[in-house]
Amino acid sequence: MESRRPYRLGARAAAMEATRARVLEAAAELWTRRWYDDVTLQHVAEAAGVSVQTIVNRFGGKEELADAVADWIATRAADTRRAPAGDVAAVVSALFDDYERDGDAVVLWIAQIDRVPAIARAAAHARDLHRAWLERVFADRLPASGPSREHALHLHYAATDVSLWKLWRRDLGLPRADAERAMRDLLTSIDPRKSDHE
Repeated sequence: MESRRPYRLGARAAAMEATRARVLEAAAELWTRRWYDDVTLQHVAEAAGVSVQTIVNRFGGKEELADAVADWIATRAADTRRAPAGDVAAVVSALFDDYERDGDAVVLWIAQIDRVPAIARAAAHARDLHRAWLERVFADRLPASGPSREHALHLHYAATDVSLWKLWRRDLGLPRADAERAMRDLLTSIDPRKSDHE
């Protein structure tokens, strides 16, 4: 009997993790298409096939669930954005993989920053993660330190922001290949190493 107990505990933990993942996926999917205020825990519970009490037990309230969803999406983005440092084409492709999957949801969340504290926290966290990602993938071109590094980071941040993806892909209706080319060209034009040699 003793040998079965660890198995039962492991199976229970796996089931709990699967339930948690279903809830996160359901909430993320709902918040991709609808305003934060229009999604209730009941909606999430129905989409995930669980009870509201299960969500409360696992996450707490709606704000805590939103925080968990934001962390989950950020982790997923980090996994998607794997690209070798210095390879602009690979960097842009990885970024577009992320934006093509979650960009519309991010744009919808950004529109709600001023009135939903959980979204404001998520946005601040996402900005920090994006900056760290930029520092990694453009390490070969960024100045070592000081105001020039900050300036270069600001330029790279603007050139890779989700709002630019939205402009090209949603507002102007560019095909992905054309939008990627535009971002590559922009990143090439702001390479600080070019101005050093000019």
